[in-house]
Formats: sequence, C-alpha cells, structure tokens
Amino acid sequence: MSLSAAVSVLLGFAPPASLSADGSSKLNEVLVPNPFDRPCAVFMLEVRGVGDPKLTDDLDNTQLFDAYHSKIIPGPRKADIQIPDEDQVSVVFLDELSEDRTDKEIRNFASWLGGSYVADTLEPLNGELIIPVADGDHVKLHMSKKAEKDFALKLLVLSQNIKRAVDVHEHLAQSIRRPAELMMGSFDGIKALQEQYGLGQQGMKILLATLSRIFDSLQTAYEGQIVGVVFFNETPSPQSESVLNLMYTSRPSPRMLAETEGSRNATLAAAEVLLVRRTLAWLTGIILIIATLFGIYFLLNMPLTRDTLLYSNVKLD
Repeated sequence: MSLSAAVSVLLGFAPPASLSADGSSKLNEVLVPNPFDRPCAVFMLEVRGVGDPKLTDDLDNTQLFDAYHSKIIPGPRKADIQIPDEDQVSVVFLDELSEDRTDKEIRNFASWLGGSYVADTLEPLNGELIIPVADGDHVKLHMSKKAEKDFALKLLVLSQNIKRAVDVHEHLAQSIRRPAELMMGSFDGIKALQEQYGLGQQGMKILLATLSRIFDSLQTAYEGQIVGVVFFNETPSPQSESVLNLMYTSRPSPRMLAETEGSRNATLAAAEVLLVRRTLAWLTGIILIIATLFGIYFLLNMPLTRDTLLYSNVKLD
C-alpha cells in the first residue's frame, strides 16, 4: 500500500494518479467505504534506524498499534504526500528544535508520562529520568550519558511540538473554513542508543509509551477524528533526510488576456454605442413624462360640457 496515497486520502484529498490497482485495493482495506467520512487530521512520525525485529516485539502490547499493521518495501524514491493547496491544509513539523532545555521541562515531561526525574544538583540536565512502560516495568535513562540524554531531549521536543499542534488545532476550530491538519516529523534517537549502549529495547519501550500518551492526548483534543501513522524506517538515507516528502500541487493560475489595439478600439466603440442608447432612452422617457403631465393638466381644466366622451349623446342648446 502506498504510504503517501493513504495519508492523502485520510486528509480528505484524492490519491495520486500514479497509484496502482494493487495499491488501490489495499487502500480500500484500510479506509471506510464512505468517502465523506475522513478524519482530515493525521499524526505521522517516521522512526529511523529500527530494523531489528526484537525492537518491535512490543508493538502488539501498545494501544497505538492495535488497528492495522502493514509492511512497506522501501524504494529509491521518497513518499511524496501531495496536497492541492497550502490554504487547504495546516502543517505542523514535529522535529523543529527550539531553545535550550531545562531540568524543569524534563521534570514536567516525566510527570506527563507518569514517571519522575531526579536532577543533579551540580550540573543541569545530568540527572536520572525514570519512565513507566507498558509491561509495568520502569526504564531509567541516565542523562549523564550523551546518547541517553539526546534520546530524552528528542522525546521532549516531540511532546512539546505535539502540544503546539494542539494549540494550532484549537485556533483552527474557531474558523469558518477548517483546513485539513497534518503533523509530521521524524525520530532517530533509538539507533544511537542501540549502537552505543545496547539499550534499543528499552528505548523502544519508552518511545512506545510516549507515543501512546501523545496519541491519547490527540484523540481527546480532536474528539477521535484523527489517525496516527508511524513508519519504522530500517534504512534511512545517509543524509539524514526524511523519506516523507510534502508536495504542494498548486492550482493553475488564470491566464490574463493582453489588451491589443484592436480590442481597445472595440471596447471604445461598444462604450459609445451604449452611451447613445442610454441617451435616447432618457430623452424618450423625459418626453413621455412631459406629455403625460400636459395631458393631465388640460384634462383637469377642460369644461365638462366640452368633454365629447361624457356628453356624446347629449344635445346642447
């Protein structure tokens, strides 16, 4: 099934014309039959560097992945998500970085996930992050280690950008014409965690717990009218570019006809004819009004005995 076609249809747009018959049939397995019943809101995340099957063993125990699983064979091209116009969709990128983080933000993030954070009194962002996971266990991340710190900070950025997307949604909900909403981004923290410390499984558990918490908040904010798409990319591009590519297929602009000398003369001639016709119409109307007024005046001041219509059969002395 084409990932780009599925996202386009979920947003309420037509799938690309290049979609094959096999891809169209698989797309029908996911979508409801009613074409007017589309969520028009999609949360899409690319998780890079997750190729080990052991890292995805916990998918079935996560509410986020309880609906539909599909394996996509990667190709040389990117997944182009075609959008007709910028005005028809609101896009929030989830991997945008902002200012430096603080221990307070990490503590709030841990509390949001139901965990805790023990800060280091000597150095900021150097404490211990404890996150509960699906199997009832708790996973600890030591912020003193670079890979674990980067992993935790990337999760924090993802959660904060999700909150920003919810704020955008609440603003759009008050507008008359509501565009489709797309939240898209990528996450590449697990690969470094697995390569340096062999903690890929623990990192996956924390990621799935975070995604479950994120999707629960999105379901509440969107009242269930949103679909989550998580794409595990085993072989990301060496340039660290996302396989998801957003394309705007802008509408063709209307052609403006250039005014030539002949068309200018024809326009002037038509204006002259219109002026003559309006002048004649006004003059005719004024003459009729004057004639009517004169007729009423003479009729009211004429002697009754001279009215031939009233006294046509009367013999006058």
